[in-house]
Amino acid sequence: MKQASAGMAEPYAEALMSLAQAHNLVDPFGEDANSVLGLMNISSELDEFLTNPFTKADSKKQVLRQLLENQVQPYFLNFLFLLVDRRRVFLLEGICRQYKVLLRQLKNTVLAEVTSTLELSDAQRESVIQKVKNMTKASEVELETKIDRELIGGVVIKIGSQVLDASIRGQLRRIGVSLNASA
Repeated sequence: MKQASAGMAEPYAEALMSLAQAHNLVDPFGEDANSVLGLMNISSELDEFLTNPFTKADSKKQVLRQLLENQVQPYFLNFLFLLVDRRRVFLLEGICRQYKVLLRQLKNTVLAEVTSTLELSDAQRESVIQKVKNMTKASEVELETKIDRELIGGVVIKIGSQVLDASIRGQLRRIGVSLNASA
């Protein structure tokens, strides 16, 4: 269902972007999308509540209002209410993710997923951002960081389908492959 809903979310995300552009709220809507994704990430109960077909629309709207009324733009909240009315609130996470993709395209921003063994320092984050900017010619870079203790050291940077593996685990794997190839 997630795959099908991803395709269904696109037109709604485009409509949300049009609404944002019409009211000069492109960046605030991006922050609102991040807020909604953050809420859904920390509360699986919220996702279950909103996507439950037996929960009344008025109850869903009331919960959304209580959680988001003073956190998001009024137009954004009305868009959420429209999704509830049209029984499309199950697409909410996909819409927010797709909106962020559209926002990145609009602002010539790339998403770099960085996996490291430890939390990156500010200097390391800046170094990664500069490297990604040089590689992609993007105006801005949005970092999404993850910790993976099995890397041993170094980082893995993923930009779209391109992967730059500068980890010790990756280096050991490459050495093993070359040794096996030469044997």
